[in-house]
Amino acid sequence: MAQTLLLLPGDGIGPEVIEQTVRVAEKVAPDLALEYGLVGGASYEEHGTPLTEETLTRAKGASAVLLGAVGGPKWAGVPRDKRPEMGLLGLRKGLDVYANLRPALCFPALADASALKRHLVEGLDILIVRELVGGVYFGEPKGIETLPDGTRRGFDNAEYTTPEIHRITRVAFDIAKGRGNYDRTWGGVCSVEKSNVMDSGQLWKEEVQALYDAELKDTGVPLHHMLADACAMQLVREPKGFDVILADNLFGDILSDEASMLTGSIGMLPSASLSDAGKPGLYEPVHGSAPDIAGQGKANPCAAILSLEMAMRWNLDRIETADAISKAVSTALEKGARTRDLGGEMSTSEMGDAILAEL
Repeated sequence: MAQTLLLLPGDGIGPEVIEQTVRVAEKVAPDLALEYGLVGGASYEEHGTPLTEETLTRAKGASAVLLGAVGGPKWAGVPRDKRPEMGLLGLRKGLDVYANLRPALCFPALADASALKRHLVEGLDILIVRELVGGVYFGEPKGIETLPDGTRRGFDNAEYTTPEIHRITRVAFDIAKGRGNYDRTWGGVCSVEKSNVMDSGQLWKEEVQALYDAELKDTGVPLHHMLADACAMQLVREPKGFDVILADNLFGDILSDEASMLTGSIGMLPSASLSDAGKPGLYEPVHGSAPDIAGQGKANPCAAILSLEMAMRWNLDRIETADAISKAVSTALEKGARTRDLGGEMSTSEMGDAILAEL
């Protein structure tokens, strides 16, 4: 059966970076069936909802899904349940892609583009494993209410269950075992939470430790616990001390954006969101829709192209193809290819040209 990649360009710079990613896909995997759909603001404009049932059904039937970006000020005034971001959350929940993998890899050519000094980031290779379909983003109840005195109260419920914590922990340990970086300061798996002030954080810490003691200790992978704010500090102080960081939805979101600036630009960060074996994953660049530069040909397509690389590796079982994409991006950077976010002048399509030239 032919493999199918469902492309959801979305909003802002999403269509621009997906266009370059399609060029790469057609070059390295001409047999891959490419299909298109709408999500986010683009879907709202066409269908009045950021995610249709038809699109979700197609996503569930694809081999993998590649998304560009969603959101923008154009839709700031629409009801919350109709905002573009709800389409993305709906996709994540509908596909049950509970394991979000966000690598922070500093390509050798970009060590001087990092927000930190070269010696802190040169050779950086860490992976943040973020739980993606639970926690405060999905907890109930949530809302905004008016109190009797006329003031307002906003509230969200941060909640996790034992099964949710255990399944993401197993993913983190499986990956850490394959990487084998146990000699780092926090090598193996470093689980982060706020157990000192949050009951959901206390449960997270206890359940990760309980599963480790019962099933995972014999793997030989070390386990460390760290408060999320301390982890944020250490990511700046000693980023190469980490290997795999395990985090809930909220803290994984924050820490992965922080880690992006260690690599030179958020425009370099891909992500993979995985479900159980045999089910399609959702792949997307971390950078968002960047409406301030949308349509200007300034966006860096590397994160989207590297998201394709992750799809080839994790869902499509095309490891050699994934390696070729990664090498092409690295070589293009070594030869001086730079978009504006990396201090250069290349347009989105010119960066695509430079990567294609190395394939």
